[in-house]
Amino acid sequence: MSTTIAKRVAQHLLTIGAVHLRPEEPFTWTSGIKSPIYCDNRITMTYPEVRSYLADAFVQVIHERFPEVEVIAGTATAGIPHAAWIADRMGLPMIYVRDKAKGHGRQNQIEGRIAAGQKVVVIEDLISTGGSSIKAAKAVELEGAEVLGVVAIFSYQFADAEHAFAEANYPLHTLSNYTALLEQAKDNGTISAEQEKVLSRWKEKPHSFYTEQGIPFT
Repeated sequence: MSTTIAKRVAQHLLTIGAVHLRPEEPFTWTSGIKSPIYCDNRITMTYPEVRSYLADAFVQVIHERFPEVEVIAGTATAGIPHAAWIADRMGLPMIYVRDKAKGHGRQNQIEGRIAAGQKVVVIEDLISTGGSSIKAAKAVELEGAEVLGVVAIFSYQFADAEHAFAEANYPLHTLSNYTALLEQAKDNGTISAEQEKVLSRWKEKPHSFYTEQGIPFT
């Protein structure tokens, strides 16, 4: 994705409050990681202009990177609305993938119809470790379809995620990322140059940054 689009998406996320940056008072993620950033891309659903821009950007990436796509797959739950808007724009079938199979009825993990051999692009809202996206892609492949790649709104750009996608052999493309977000936040005056340094250092050691000796803001 182009730098211009990456920064514009970052600006949208900052403007609507989908992203909060708080290096001096980190958030605690469900995983226990202390993080200076909190990203909730579900908020984009509330803003027609933003969700429309994201859908158009998704379509552009898919046309450029995966022109042979036949089905759009959304991850449950955050990827579902974006997958629906993309599929509608592209005139393609859509499915969505649960985290696990239902415990009742037909016990589906995938909702919608997909045929063996169909080429699929998986849509996600946020990439942290990449585990949930890769799990969804593998569920699609278990149905006999071919996953061309994963496209997401935003990535923290963790090395662990890059390694996971490379190992699973799924190409990953995101509309924006942590680097573009910090650049845009600094341009806006949302963060200072010193805060940008702290935020950049955190990305390199997200599991231990706030607990290491000598690191400020513990």
